[in-house]
Amino acid sequence: MTGPVVVGLDGSPASETAAWWAAREASDRHLPLVLLHSWTTQPLDVPIAQEAHNKQRYGREILERASAELLHRHGDLDLTTELVSAPAADALLERGESASMLVLGSRGHGSVASFLLGTISLHVLGLTPCPAVAVRAGDPAVEAGWGHPAAADRDEVVVGVQEPGAAAGPLLEFAFTAAAARGARLRAVRALPLTSLVTRRDDDFEAEERVRLAEALAPWREKFPDVPVTKHVATGPATQVLLTASARGCLTVVGRRRHPSYVTWKLGPVAHAALHHVPCPVAVVPHD
Repeated sequence: MTGPVVVGLDGSPASETAAWWAAREASDRHLPLVLLHSWTTQPLDVPIAQEAHNKQRYGREILERASAELLHRHGDLDLTTELVSAPAADALLERGESASMLVLGSRGHGSVASFLLGTISLHVLGLTPCPAVAVRAGDPAVEAGWGHPAAADRDEVVVGVQEPGAAAGPLLEFAFTAAAARGARLRAVRALPLTSLVTRRDDDFEAEERVRLAEALAPWREKFPDVPVTKHVATGPATQVLLTASARGCLTVVGRRRHPSYVTWKLGPVAHAALHHVPCPVAVVPHD
């Protein structure tokens, strides 16, 4: 991945936390960072009049303030800003065609919200062709400004492997790259369905699934030999297994199937639950 890290920024605490996370990711991966603000799709509670000129001035101030803070923190960062008139979702999806990832703010546990309005993040997360990351305001796994370091015990990149095989490739590539960039351990999670116990011995089925998971991980472990790996195989609902496994996560990676057009979007139940409840940033990676 060589495209920029693009973050939606509107001045809210969630978007500012997302920008700090995106800056760290761009710096670690040696990628450009783009801060994007849509002045036509601003929060409803911004303390400015509704005239276009004031909206644009508000947007420029947000971008300038964030740029100064992030460049002070990451002096070698290749950072640019964009003040756009296009609707936020359209602007982000357009940039997702060439970006390494999009980064969006989320208002907190219990609801996935966009950095602007409620459905925009879900729309972008479900349609963008590149990985997209949702970051919550106040997330303990994220450095969020001076004097607010990330929690020291968040030292794992967690990846949910629902389908060991070709479909897992994009998720594992993203997760291993993230772990290598930040010197973190990778925890590969495989949830076994409870229905398997009805027809097969538990230990036999689990042993076979561990082998399948190991085979899926093998080429990536060879490519990233310095990344320590833990295989986490457990029986139970996939959402609960992933939530339990993410206790030490600094990033959790889940997948979604690509869609043939922009007319419809859909996030699977595991991705949806992770975005609502996993206590760290969540990356949604599209796959075939």
